[in-house]
Amino acid sequence: MPSTLKSIPLTPPRRADPRQSIKSLWQCVFLIKRNLTSDVTFDFKEHNKWIVHKSDSEPWRVTIADTGLNTMTGGRIKRIQNYVNDEPFFLTYGDAVSNVNLKQLLEFHRRHGKAVTLTTVNIAQQKGVLSIGKDNTIVSFREKVEEDGAIINGGFMVCNPEIFEYLHDDQTVLEQEPMRKLAGRGELKSFFHNGFWQCMDTKREKDLLEKLWASGDAPWKTWTDVQTD
Repeated sequence: MPSTLKSIPLTPPRRADPRQSIKSLWQCVFLIKRNLTSDVTFDFKEHNKWIVHKSDSEPWRVTIADTGLNTMTGGRIKRIQNYVNDEPFFLTYGDAVSNVNLKQLLEFHRRHGKAVTLTTVNIAQQKGVLSIGKDNTIVSFREKVEEDGAIINGGFMVCNPEIFEYLHDDQTVLEQEPMRKLAGRGELKSFFHNGFWQCMDTKREKDLLEKLWASGDAPWKTWTDVQTD
């Protein structure tokens, strides 16, 4: 049976809440992704109804959550607690790309049974600096200072629901009190990644990543594109 979906405007109305505009943008991204691999009919007589006849899209279920304009990192995680249920979940900042093996990361996290696993990388960047014990337990966590050149938080994490016990409100900063308490209690583990990792915080880094992508040999592209007829 074909599925139907009402149209979503590509441009927000004037004076729109920017949070609603971002939601509409993400809705459009997922719709475009699905329809690039589908047979679609646009019925303009029926209020711009979309009819999807055949789709090769992934069986994903996506929740877009409004976490607020000024909410800090820990507060944003706290706001999605009701959607996580009682299971581990992946967490990332979204400003870095890597070829970290997510399957191995999750397997490692499940084996050690602690609250949080951080992917760690050895590169000089202004990120959280970690001290790691012999059994991969993170024993301290702090933000980087200028003279550091240590193992850092690579930003790809797996968390158990216990992390919400360390998050209080919208002003909670994940990288401060929560991470320090997790490390102090032995609940923070390191998954070391020695492959490709690159953040995109500056124009120089943006240009570097775009050049790698245009070359057709981007190290973080570990998936296979869907071939359509």
